[in-house]
Amino acid sequence: MLFPKWYMALYKGIVRDKVTLDRAGRVVLPKNLRDELRLSPGDTLDIAVAGDQLTLRPRRAGTPLRKERGVWVLRTGEPLTAGETEETLRHIRAQRQRRNVGDRE
Repeated sequence: MLFPKWYMALYKGIVRDKVTLDRAGRVVLPKNLRDELRLSPGDTLDIAVAGDQLTLRPRRAGTPLRKERGVWVLRTGEPLTAGETEETLRHIRAQRQRRNVGDRE
């Protein structure tokens, strides 16, 4: 279901939207919110209730590993040096080679 651009209201940094519970008690978060919060199927959300207010917060893993265009990407906030990149590639290739050789025996 696509929402018109005017449907979302931004008020003091708070996005307001309207969703409906289905018979099973599920809610679908609008795609633009999922994209903005980088939520993917299977992500875990924490729920907090205060009076009649319900808050959902994404539970972020310790390592910001995300799949982007079909490739797993690690976002650390700092770029890797060329040496770190080469060492990581050597390690991954060695693991893969051990696994592949082990499968043949």
